[in-house]
Amino acid sequence: MITNRGIVSHGDNNNFNNNAVGDHAHVTAAGAPPDTGRSAEAGKAEGRTLVWDIGVVTILSEELRSVVDELGLERHKEPRGLYFYRGEHTTPEGTVRIVATQSQSQGQRSAMAALENLRRHYEPQLWALVGVAGGIHDKHARIGNVIVSTDIVYYENRKINPRGDVRRRGEHRQAPAPVVHAVNAFFADHGTPARIHGQLSAHASEEFEVYPGVIGSGEAVIADRESEIRSYLTDYHEKVLAVDMEAGGLSQHWQENSIHGERNPGWIVIRGVSDNADDEKGHGYHELAARNAAHILRRLLPYLS
Repeated sequence: MITNRGIVSHGDNNNFNNNAVGDHAHVTAAGAPPDTGRSAEAGKAEGRTLVWDIGVVTILSEELRSVVDELGLERHKEPRGLYFYRGEHTTPEGTVRIVATQSQSQGQRSAMAALENLRRHYEPQLWALVGVAGGIHDKHARIGNVIVSTDIVYYENRKINPRGDVRRRGEHRQAPAPVVHAVNAFFADHGTPARIHGQLSAHASEEFEVYPGVIGSGEAVIADRESEIRSYLTDYHEKVLAVDMEAGGLSQHWQENSIHGERNPGWIVIRGVSDNADDEKGHGYHELAARNAAHILRRLLPYLS
């Protein structure tokens, strides 16, 4: 039982720090090691800062399961009911602390809410959006391949003229330079494309390919090879390899959160191709694509940490 009263201080001469005043005053001395089992929110309340290196957002349950299994994360429930999955991964560069979560639904808005939950509770140094996408490039974006993206084209902004003519106004954002350099180093070491053995047992004898590329992002589920959106994206940038519904929200959240703190986290998008955004679009390859994407996240950790 703590029974101290009055003022407790750790300092020298007239320079005081880590002070507590009043009944049951309690001080955690400066330099005390962080409690790795607590969130950033809890750490702030105790006057400590915890470092979480990578915050991962997934959308589908297959995506979250793949990340949890690949990185050995464990479930954690915050006091207000939010679930996160946390763990550490050792790389040649050191130990990387990772926290993952799943958004409530598909789309830009839910992804941004999940990112805000990560920021509020854990303040990760890097955001990663990991999961599946629809490929729109016949050569590079075959089912099972993985696209690593530091470039996002958001295609939803548009003007509709009186006669129904649609003029799209794309927004193009690139990840911070350190993340781009990290991705470039990965492909310098592994080749372009990088060729990796499949991560599901049924595909272990096969190789999938990993490409750097641009992701097109918007709210539309594209299941038409002749879609106007596909044509717009390939005309806008010939290296748009896949489409998703969340990466635009990630890049927007990153831009608007530049006002928080001294350092804005970097971001990266890792998407396994689960379909070709055509009339054969379905759920049959979600697990394959999600597992491959999660594996590439693990391969990238030594470069991103």
